Amino acid sequence: MEKKRRETGTRESERLILPTKPGNLTRRDPAEGRGRRVAESLEGNMAGASKPGTVFTKQQRIAELAKQSPSMAFTSLNHHLDLVWLLEAYQRTRKDGAPGVDGQTAQDYSRSLLDNLTTLLNRAKSGTYRAPPVRRVRIPKDTGTETRPLGIPTLEDKILQRAVVMALEPIYEQDFRDCSYGFRPGRSAHYALRALWKQTMDLGGCWLVEVDIRKFFDTLDHGHLRQLLRQRVRDGVLLRLIDKWLKAGVLEDGELTYPEAGTPQGGVISPLLANIYLHYVLDVWFAEVVQPRLKGRAFLVRYADDFVMGFACEEDARRVLDVLPKRFCKYGLNLHQDKTRLVPFVRPSNRPATDGSRVPPGQSFDFLGLTHFWSRSKQGNWVVKQATAGSRFQRAVRRIAEWCRLNRHLPLAVQHRSLWQKLRGHFTYYGVIGNLDALRRFRNAVLCQWRKWLSRRHRRGGWSWARLYAYLQSHPLPFPCAWDAPRVASP
Repeated sequence: MEKKRRETGTRESERLILPTKPGNLTRRDPAEGRGRRVAESLEGNMAGASKPGTVFTKQQRIAELAKQSPSMAFTSLNHHLDLVWLLEAYQRTRKDGAPGVDGQTAQDYSRSLLDNLTTLLNRAKSGTYRAPPVRRVRIPKDTGTETRPLGIPTLEDKILQRAVVMALEPIYEQDFRDCSYGFRPGRSAHYALRALWKQTMDLGGCWLVEVDIRKFFDTLDHGHLRQLLRQRVRDGVLLRLIDKWLKAGVLEDGELTYPEAGTPQGGVISPLLANIYLHYVLDVWFAEVVQPRLKGRAFLVRYADDFVMGFACEEDARRVLDVLPKRFCKYGLNLHQDKTRLVPFVRPSNRPATDGSRVPPGQSFDFLGLTHFWSRSKQGNWVVKQATAGSRFQRAVRRIAEWCRLNRHLPLAVQHRSLWQKLRGHFTYYGVIGNLDALRRFRNAVLCQWRKWLSRRHRRGGWSWARLYAYLQSHPLPFPCAWDAPRVASP
């Protein structure tokens, strides 16, 4: 492959990116529930390509056309959606998710799978498909006072949305910038964190703009989204389906409403629509309008609607921070005034090196669940380190405590297996170099909560630490470990 790349002169970043394995094979952030698909590039290993091969072949052709003609709008894509395409979309759809408003499960749907998919395809192509309401639940945020709405579509809606994503993703993967990492094949939060660390170190520190978009998924403007979509997609069938999903009602606490803006978090197509929106509103604007007018170097790292911008020059950072609210307001978005700020994330002055010395709290920031700060390395040099954010740590401990309380009646082996999985998931996401102390503290907190609620299963004979450690000798829980490189396939 390297020989072929040298002969054609194609850079790795220019390769066509396509998902070659079923979706939802994710490694998630335990706090956010976010994940990413592990995928190979078009020129990479094709041994795990999705079956049947005709689906991938069609996606490959779409990607080639999109790359050859970056300004072309696709007017005919729906002919790719056939029964085989929908069957592949069904295979990529999670089967263990919560049911939607109709209460239909994957087991129920699979009893007449081909008949159901055929009927779904006919309704989608003829225009008679009606998007059912989305069932909305709310989950708490880090602040404890605000909640995040989460939409749960029906299974059939998920399948059709997945089919549309499979048609649009090959197009937009050729357009998206390298600064975008969220919900894209072969990319993850770990890649975003690694890119942020590298660019900050390359600049020797920077003036960092930390941005929070207020209720992005709830306020995304439908009119602007339609205009942005039509720059690359003008297929009437697909646009009509997307429009129906945007207009679908929301069922919450028995009340049906029809929001005039936003796209439900939890929908299969919502992450792609969010990436398309911010690609034009932010990524392209920053690369083509902002950077050419700056005095110094600058970078942007974005994961879905979370992003930070770094500037070598303080004046550049302040100018962009002043114009940023106007840019987003133009597209119907507002920035959170209390959470959007300028951080002087510059390398600390040379002072006597002491083990564990750290700069004042004002020169740190949180991004993707980790706090970034300057600290001394073992060699006494200033480096950027990452540690679990305090709010994420506390929330994770609270969730473990609540789980132990509600499930203390389960057999010991069942509790152990579940806690093992929860610890492993936490260590997988937060296991970055320099964060071992927080991982050890989290493991100790889990043991404390488990022992506490095991002791309350009976009125007599609580669980002592000696008894718990004796059990862990034969049934150990995972220990934390840190990794230096991202743990996914290279993009």
